[in-house]
Amino acid sequence: MTDSPIAPAIDELWERRDDLTPDHLDARREVVAAVDLLDTGQARVARVEQDRVVVDERAKRAILLSFKVLPMVLGANGGFHVHDRVPLKTTFDGVRVVAGAIARWGSFFEPGVVLMPSYTNIGGYVGSGSMVDTWATVGSCAQIGRGVHLSGGVGIGGVLEPPQAAPVVVEDDAFIGSRSMVVEGARVRRGAKLGAGAILTASTRVFEAETGKELDRGVAPERAVCVGSTRVKSFPGGDFGMPCLLVLRYLEPGQEHDKLVLNEVLREHGVAP
Repeated sequence: MTDSPIAPAIDELWERRDDLTPDHLDARREVVAAVDLLDTGQARVARVEQDRVVVDERAKRAILLSFKVLPMVLGANGGFHVHDRVPLKTTFDGVRVVAGAIARWGSFFEPGVVLMPSYTNIGGYVGSGSMVDTWATVGSCAQIGRGVHLSGGVGIGGVLEPPQAAPVVVEDDAFIGSRSMVVEGARVRRGAKLGAGAILTASTRVFEAETGKELDRGVAPERAVCVGSTRVKSFPGGDFGMPCLLVLRYLEPGQEHDKLVLNEVLREHGVAP
């Protein structure tokens, strides 16, 4: 964690976390300073570097410590009233926030983000040009890239415990269809598209429709058009359909921005949005 912009004091506090309470004012100051770095985008829980997800464990520790050292207080922002340890976010520079959108302190949105009535938890990060659509949820520490569309009712799972667990990462130019769920540290790679209602977990099996080839579990491949499907598995009690993710085809470079191409692929397979 030597590259973390968050002070090493967080690691020292983590070692004695069981004894911390809101009465420890020095600890509270350190934790607030750390989460403020997340709130302003100067730190983030995870990022993709050289095609791998790198997690700042110190950032996750700071978030977990905030639940230990912050007192319960009444708060309000834009008509919303809360009674919580973590206040609501108040800074949205360059971000369009539609009435009904809620974000907790410690989340960050790059300029150009659009927040429809939705919810973003502490540690969440959303890149420029992305839309968090109506009733979508960005869970704790989830990392959303640039130019992403999280459609209505999408659930992006959070992760705080265990501290070493990887958060959900949705990379640039991805599209997550309505009511889809991406949880348990699953990864949606750059330009991938998930049809409505798809479920992607860390253990979800992923197959190519054309070849039958099994790909990495819990990962929607780059520029892949994917839909939720089932795969027959035999049990002592009979044969049952187990959920999986099916790659219908791969988009050509540049096609990930063409909604007409995406709609044609989905209609071709009877799963038009």
